[in-house]
Amino acid sequence: MRSTIIDLHQGNTMFVHAANNAAPHEAHPSIGVPVEEALNARPIKIACSNCNLRELCMPLGLSAIEIDKLDGVVASRRKIKRGGVLFRDGEKFTSLYAIRIGFFKTCVASEDGRDQVTGFQMAGEIVGLDGIVNDVHTCDAVALEDAEVCVLPFDRIEELAREVSALQRHVHKIMSREIVRENGVMLLLGSMRAEERLAAFLLNLVQRLHARGFSQSELVLRMTREEIGSYLGLKLETVSRTFSKFADDGIVEVKQRHVRIVRTDALRDLVNPKVCH
Repeated sequence: MRSTIIDLHQGNTMFVHAANNAAPHEAHPSIGVPVEEALNARPIKIACSNCNLRELCMPLGLSAIEIDKLDGVVASRRKIKRGGVLFRDGEKFTSLYAIRIGFFKTCVASEDGRDQVTGFQMAGEIVGLDGIVNDVHTCDAVALEDAEVCVLPFDRIEELAREVSALQRHVHKIMSREIVRENGVMLLLGSMRAEERLAAFLLNLVQRLHARGFSQSELVLRMTREEIGSYLGLKLETVSRTFSKFADDGIVEVKQRHVRIVRTDALRDLVNPKVCH
């Protein structure tokens, strides 16, 4: 019997702690003011300790000296226009990217040329982990809305991790969470029905947004239904039909990309079915 909600995305989260104090529009402007037009990497001084996402992207319990050292890891910020690519499959790996604003999807090209979505990432989460093993990226990272990332050169992270044990532990946790996420996706694709897959996806998404100070029941989907289907291993028609069924059953209210979860308990029951004794 499954007893927990599958962890689909937290593997990409960098240094997540008490995020409820993060400023909502800074943490996730999907429900706020649009970002300025995209720019290339800007070599400006970034103080992590003064960033509104510091509780998402920094280990806790660092000394003032360690915080100063961590400030020096961020080389620049990059703004990516909606539809723009942060990195591509086959590109040389040099950095990890902490998402400061916006939503991304990671995807790979299937044999028939279609994009297979492998994950969705939001503010406070990390992208680029795929490149660590062979120094080459194995997927594309595409902005689903205007976005901004902090560029973290991996050689600097490795160097600082040898000096700051808390950072080293968190780097290990990031990699461990990615393994947990992949195991969750395998379970989702291998044993869940369409309703269970979509329920798990919605619950996971709203939990991650709530950790950034947003509503526990309302969200704006930055990905299309086709992209959701690609990630969940479902056809577009199945995703649309399942959303309609959830709406007919009074579980959610859907207006285009705006979704309000009316009965969270019903979604949880789909993911963790009760067993009658």
